[in-house]
This record gives sequence, structure tokens and C-alpha cells, in this order.
Amino acid sequence: MVGMSGQSDDGNNGGGGARVHRDTTQVDMPMAPPRPAGPPAPPPRPAPRPAPGSVTGPVPLPADGRSDASPLVRTVERHLDEILAAVPQPDAIELAVLDAQGLLCAEDVVSQRALPAFDQAALDGYAARAEDVAPASVREPVALSVVGESVAGMAAPSSIGPGLALKVAAGAMLPAGADVVVPAVWTDQGAVQVAVQAGPPAGSYVRRAGDDVAPGDSAVQVGTPIGPAQISLLAAVGRERVLVRPRPRVVVLSAGTELVDVAATPAPGQAVDVNSYALAAAARDAGADAYRSGILPADRRRMGEVLESQLLRSDLVLVSGTFASGGFDVVQEALAELGPMRFRQVAMHPGPAQGFGRLGRDQVPVICVPGEPVAALVSFEVFVRPAIRLMLGKRQLFRRTVQAIAGQELLSPLGYRQYLHGTVMRHPDGGYVVEPVGEATDALLARMARANCLIVIDEDVTEVAAGGLVTVMPLLLGG
Repeated sequence: MVGMSGQSDDGNNGGGGARVHRDTTQVDMPMAPPRPAGPPAPPPRPAPRPAPGSVTGPVPLPADGRSDASPLVRTVERHLDEILAAVPQPDAIELAVLDAQGLLCAEDVVSQRALPAFDQAALDGYAARAEDVAPASVREPVALSVVGESVAGMAAPSSIGPGLALKVAAGAMLPAGADVVVPAVWTDQGAVQVAVQAGPPAGSYVRRAGDDVAPGDSAVQVGTPIGPAQISLLAAVGRERVLVRPRPRVVVLSAGTELVDVAATPAPGQAVDVNSYALAAAARDAGADAYRSGILPADRRRMGEVLESQLLRSDLVLVSGTFASGGFDVVQEALAELGPMRFRQVAMHPGPAQGFGRLGRDQVPVICVPGEPVAALVSFEVFVRPAIRLMLGKRQLFRRTVQAIAGQELLSPLGYRQYLHGTVMRHPDGGYVVEPVGEATDALLARMARANCLIVIDEDVTEVAAGGLVTVMPLLLGG
């Protein structure tokens, strides 16, 4: 899923058409080189069955491991497809070119000007005729009379004839009759007469009018990511404003009566609201304009008012919380009053409890993720980040992945796609090696903060032996 390339990851999403299930762990980077043959790995052990009443992870699925075998549990791909099929793409807006940086161009910008606007010197030297300087060499330099000087910004027309040269600066207007610029370092840099020691062919070090962009040419095309080079070109063709795909407005809310703001000292049984900060930061990193609205009020009426008001200002609403299964809690009831909201178990760990709906007058997408901070950020990577990139018009929705060698044995629950935080690094022999971060005694937030990747283990795999290959999703900032 992580963009490990630059602008090649961006562009139009490719339009409409039927959506197909996508593999969010698809390998789209070269695999690590083959490892030397070793003893065969032992066959995978069946997943241990927890004792009754001791289940702390995801509920085991049927023995075939297919989440579709249970009507109450859906695959990661099916839940992701439902979200991507429903998120809107905001209408294009016009921005000043500097404010458009990082966005996708939404129009074909056609130049009304020629770039360059006139024939000009590409570097400091002497404008001359190629046939005059062709025989020049260090042993037998060609002498030319210098008839003047042209500097950048000088608009007065000039011309030269046989045996003449004009001293020019980079960007200066080229005199009529000249078809080459001899670099100053190839001459004795004379002021009245110049000795040319090498003769470049005709057209060398000359920029002709319209060589870069001619009137009527497309300067910046639809779907082009606007970076410093595009801003330079837009300014050169005289565009102060440009039509772009805007950043989606994402509002982040946290639900839970146990939550207190970061400035408060939590009492026993209370927890600091870290999710609204973490998810807002993740949304900004994905390219959205994210607004942290904070903790939802506990009062039922006020909660509904806050949710409804946020739907009016948002392109997407993100809510984290611990939502009841098998029945409505107060947050689910408040959301249900604003439109159809579906909560489901998704075959992933951590964070199998997921919700999605389109609510309010404008059918704004609302994504609900688990309240546990690690599960919330994993859910963001899997479901929310691709939705934001789709709304931005990006072509590469998912982070790119690599294949890495597992540094130690990895276990995973059967039937669930496991996402483990880890550290991935280059192996001295080539390829990548990855290890999960920390020990079981580490605090989860501290462990997550040290990670630079997610290790992704598919639903039908319960064990990856040390030295085996595993899919890794590098978590590059802004990627």
C-alpha cells in the first residue's frame, strides 16, 4: 500500500466502471533476492484453540478459514470496496498557484505564450555564426570582432554579420544572424576582439523562441500533481490561479464516556483521548484538511447536534470508539438517526469491529474505527487512507509493499488478516529483513511509535517461520 515512489503514484484514479475486489497486500515492488537453500521449514501448526472464556483476540472463524463462511464477518476487501464505492470526489476549485501545491491539476492549462518568448543565450559567452567558428582550435583560434554586449532584460534588437560576435549573458536576447553561442570558457574572453578556441555546431547553447512551450501547447495537463516544477511552469505561462482537486475536509471525533482531553489528568478508569490527535495527524499526512473536533458529548441530544453539524462541514467524518456488538449503544443510536449506519466484524486483527454509512442531507461518508489506539491507526491505514487518496484523485490509492525476510517466528489467528507493527531494514545481502517491534511487556503506544512498517499476514496463514518471506507495508510519512 505505501507510496515509495514520487509523482508516479499520483494522477487520476481511472474513472468509473465496475469495481473489482482488490488485494490490499499486493506486492508491487521487486521481491528480495532468493536466499541460499536451507533446511525446509516445518509445516504450519494449526492455530491453538483458546480455552472457553479466555478469548482475548479475534473470534476464530470456521475451519476453512474463509471469512465469507460467516455472514457476520466480511473480508477486508469487501469492506474496503464498500467504502471506496461510496466516497465522493469533491468538485474542483480554483486556487492561487502556490496554494495548489501538492494537489492534482483539474484542467488542461493551455499556454498563450511562447517559452522562451525570444531567441536567447543558454549561457554566458559570445553569440556568433557557426560557420565562422567551425575551424577554431586551441592551436589555431579564430579571431572575431566584438560589436557589443547583450544582457538579460535588454530589449534592443541587434544583429551580427560575418566575422563578428556579440558578448551575451545567459538569458539575454540573441542577435539576429547568430546561430550559436560559444561558451566564454572556450575563448580568451576579449572585450574588443575575442579568440575562439573551439567551435560548437549550429544551435549549440541557444534557446529558440517556443522551444519549451509554443502558443497553444498544453503546459500542465489534467491529473498532474502540482509541485515546484509545475508551479514554475504555470507562472511562466502567466497563470496566477489554477483549477485543482481540493483536499477533502475530514472531521475526526472520539466517542467514549471514559475519555478526557489531553490537558486533563485522567482519574482511575479514565483515558486520554489520543485517537482524535492521531487520526487527525494521519488524515493530514494522507493529504486531507483534517479538523480535530475532539470528544463527543455524553448527552444524547448534544451528541446528535454535534454529529449533524459536523456533517455539514465535512467531506468525510471519522469516528473512533468502542461500539457495542449485538445491540445499539448511544453513539450508534445517534448515528442511526442521521442515516443508515452498518457495523460489522471484519476479518482483520487488530480492530475487527468496523462501521460505515452515508449520513445527513448530503450523504457524507462516515467511517467508524475501533477506540483502541493501535487498532484505530491500523484501521486508518487499511480503510481511511485509500478513501482520502481516492477523494484527492490519486491514481495510487494504497501504500506500496515489499517482501521481507522474517527475523523471527510470527503467529497469526486463522481466518483473520493480521497487521503487526515492525521495523524493516535493508539486508546486507540485498532485499529486506523485518522484525516485530518490542516484547509483550512493552506499552503498545510506545511500540507503535518505534515501528516503521506494518507486517501483513494473510488470512490463511497461521505461522511464518523465521527466515520465511512476509509482506511488509512501510509507513513512510506523506507516502
